Amino acid sequence: MSEFDFDLFVIGAGSGGVRASRIAASHGARVAVAEEYRVGGTCVIRGCVPKKMLVYGAHFAEDLHAAARFGWTLEGVRFDWKTLRDNVLADVDRLNGLYQQTLDGNKVTTFHERARISGPHEVTLASGRKVSAGTILIATGSWPMVPEVEGAEHGITSNEVFHLESLPKRVAIAGGGYIANEFAGIFNALGCDVTIVNRSDRILRGYDDQIVDRLKQLSEAKGITFRLDAPFERIEKAADGTITIHVKNGEPIECDLLVFAVGRKPMSFDLGLEEVGVALSDKGAVIVDEHSRTNIPSIHAVGDVTDRVQLTPVAIREGHAFADTVFGGTPRTVDYGCIPSAVFSNPPLAGVGLTEEEARRRLGEVKVYTSDFRPMKNALTGNPERSLYKMICDGATGRVVGVHMISPEAPEILQVVAVAVKAGLTKQQFDDTVALHPSMAEELVLLK
Repeated sequence: MSEFDFDLFVIGAGSGGVRASRIAASHGARVAVAEEYRVGGTCVIRGCVPKKMLVYGAHFAEDLHAAARFGWTLEGVRFDWKTLRDNVLADVDRLNGLYQQTLDGNKVTTFHERARISGPHEVTLASGRKVSAGTILIATGSWPMVPEVEGAEHGITSNEVFHLESLPKRVAIAGGGYIANEFAGIFNALGCDVTIVNRSDRILRGYDDQIVDRLKQLSEAKGITFRLDAPFERIEKAADGTITIHVKNGEPIECDLLVFAVGRKPMSFDLGLEEVGVALSDKGAVIVDEHSRTNIPSIHAVGDVTDRVQLTPVAIREGHAFADTVFGGTPRTVDYGCIPSAVFSNPPLAGVGLTEEEARRRLGEVKVYTSDFRPMKNALTGNPERSLYKMICDGATGRVVGVHMISPEAPEILQVVAVAVKAGLTKQQFDDTVALHPSMAEELVLLK
């Protein structure tokens, strides 16, 4: 018999933790998981999955308007926030149950309480019970940040958006990243007056500038206001519920709801890591090597808590690789090159590989091909909105090093394109492929 209660103890039952638990168990390990909230993690419970459902719901605002041009007569159309909210939360409940079934089906023991590391091979549960394990995996994810500004308590984070009692008339969203722009598109489509307030003069840093500029133009055309280079000074709330945001470089902003979307921090706090001696970065991320090992041999970490790449599919791969390495006898690492990403804004944007700016810095000689077009559906409905596809190639070899787009269904199309970029295909190979007509995706093989 082992000297430990379990071979593996996982703290956090999100995407990375559940995958690591399942794979380790399939290799014969005795596995336990501690989760203080709900099984499924940020993505499933209060992140990308319910948010994408809200995106779907918001799209009907434009689709119903466009339906008349396609011959549909709609009467008595109205929107009820509580119906959408409750249906989304019900599906979150369903997914939570499925994730729990996955753990149970793989004979993983679940402790529905908080756990702290109390030794290299020991965790202490909130109930006071101590549990020993040969290996401990930290998979606690990340948490929304709230700026240190007077009156910050008057705002909420993305965690609370899914539980709003009603839709506000005016929404201010602090931040310029993907979460801010996604919720801006949702609230705007559902009829709210939306203002994005960002401390810097740019939104969506890290994405291709030309694509980002197009999103800003289209967002402004839909009525979204951008207040850039506007750091918060203080926040006040009046008796009638009106929130006033005082910023540098401009007039105060009044709203009925303030949502903080200023970034996420690793959830490494209050886990006992410092006491045990686990090394953390200045930002609180758990420092790990390529095999997700910390400086304590028995303690590993995967997912957002390591702050390598804060994406659900990455956490899943890290969790799988960890389990195969430690319990499967097949050591392997995660390749972080050419990771596709998307922003489910309105319209959505997506990209993979190098941006034009990155390519020029790294390669020097680059060739850029674009297609700026009006989707067929928009032409019939009278919508002037145009899509933009962009391909960046190594000027010497013709190899495609980056593809970026803003368009309806851009993330769906980009996933397949990411395979081609990852494989190192050339522009000529795209050109040699016959177009699938009529489709938006055909523009990728017709780029000039």
